[in-house]
Amino acid sequence: MSDGINIVIVDDHQVVLDGFLARLEKEPEINVVGTASNGVEALEVIKHTSPEVVLMDISMPIMNGIEATQQLQEDGTNVKVLMLTMHDNREYIMKVMQAGAVGYMLKDVSADNMVQAIKTVQSGSTYFCESSTQTLFSQQVIPNSFSNNPLSRREESVLKLIAQGMSNKAIGKLLNISCRTVETHRQNIKHKLDIHSIAGLAKYALANGLVD
Repeated sequence: MSDGINIVIVDDHQVVLDGFLARLEKEPEINVVGTASNGVEALEVIKHTSPEVVLMDISMPIMNGIEATQQLQEDGTNVKVLMLTMHDNREYIMKVMQAGAVGYMLKDVSADNMVQAIKTVQSGSTYFCESSTQTLFSQQVIPNSFSNNPLSRREESVLKLIAQGMSNKAIGKLLNISCRTVETHRQNIKHKLDIHSIAGLAKYALANGLVD
């Protein structure tokens, strides 16, 4: 058991849970050490099995996946949370990141991509499926009509997330860059736009189509 990645699967639908188990039991590099059907159960199972990665559903009774992830962060539990969900919208993705999850993936993911996601977050990186990335950044590019836009695409991405209230740490996790790099982008953005307050940056982002 110690040769693979130990994981816990959390989902309130038994059919879905059984499906994930069937997929992952065939993977020699993955060890499913526990399951749970809600956030409260998940916290107990994680406490007693000490997994490296948790596949966490979002919508569950008693305690949902976002609340459970927040509690794990508050408890200082050293586990990587990978959200598995049917919800592909910006609001859920942002809440997941703010809660402390390091990955986001739709439930219809292939077995190969699921294993890749588990390995990616276990190694310390973030994983967001292509669909969720497209959803998150679908409105990030400043329209062509703003011909004097001085920002690079990366700076646009950072500004969008700043305007949505995310911290340097959360932005770094999402974009897979260091907090120091985020801060450098933040300072460059302020200098290029000659805007030095968060409120001013948010107003600029809204006016230029970066956020809704």
